[in-house]
Amino acid sequence: MVLSYIVLGIWSFVVLFPLYWLLITSFKLPIHVNDGPVYLPFIDFKPSLHAWRYIFVDLRNDTLRPYANTVIVGLTSSVLSLALGTAASYALVRFEYQPRIGTILLFIGCMILAIVAITLGVPWQVAVVASIAVFLLLAQTIGKRFRRHLKNDDIAFWMISQRILPPVAVVIPIYILFQRLDLLDTRTALVITYVATNLPIVVWLMRDYFQSIPIELEECAAIDGASPYRIFWSIVVPLSVPGLVATFLFVLVFAWNEYLLALFLSSAHAQTLPLTVAAQNATRGPQWWYMSVLILIMIIPVIAMAIALERYIARGLLVGAIKG
Repeated sequence: MVLSYIVLGIWSFVVLFPLYWLLITSFKLPIHVNDGPVYLPFIDFKPSLHAWRYIFVDLRNDTLRPYANTVIVGLTSSVLSLALGTAASYALVRFEYQPRIGTILLFIGCMILAIVAITLGVPWQVAVVASIAVFLLLAQTIGKRFRRHLKNDDIAFWMISQRILPPVAVVIPIYILFQRLDLLDTRTALVITYVATNLPIVVWLMRDYFQSIPIELEECAAIDGASPYRIFWSIVVPLSVPGLVATFLFVLVFAWNEYLLALFLSSAHAQTLPLTVAAQNATRGPQWWYMSVLILIMIIPVIAMAIALERYIARGLLVGAIKG
């Protein structure tokens, strides 16, 4: 028992010391930071509020706007990712899909033709509508001749593999896409991008969670006359609350801390807080005291949310949301 407390105490010190370092650095003057490591307020150094005044008074608009962007983009993209990913993962677990490979290739071919048409000067709205019309026509005429098809596991693997692709590999096409749509430096562009990047994570985590729910419960409800939508909202969703909460926090943290895509897709109006933190490393060198203030106000909401939802997260971790 004593050894357990010693190990837990050491581990708690390792985990909490970076937060303590951030806190005391935010109250240090530059001379105290540059003079070397000092850790005890009122003993090693005299605390000062100069960094907090600079961030919240002198840079008020340059701090509050990125903060609002981070909150709006993070929450919106996480809610949308959770809604779309939950529906997709439930469908992959409970329903059997057999999309024909030939039809998929037809769709890809039509999209390539649309891109070529846009490159040649055709308005993108006309190119997209025409390519979709051509695809529907081909799918209805020759689509039935294709025999080979995919299974649910193939679809799930394809969705999960999209998250393996590093964002830097696709950031330039995404930049050009939003530039053509006149959506650069907008929250809409960031929300769409974060939903696309976090959707595979939601599918991956919630798919394992839904597989842990006994199908007999849903079969009994179906025998009593409940529709599939009623079964989903009245039985599956209430049983999945721990998994939904754990998954929501995961994707929220990813969206909250995302840097690379925000760097390319935003500048002045849609800039998020990670970019503001990075901007403190300017020509004068890293301004650790300003960075500490920004990082503290950035992580406090997520930590508070994790503490408030701790019991749901623990159940989600144990039941299966993160076992995958």
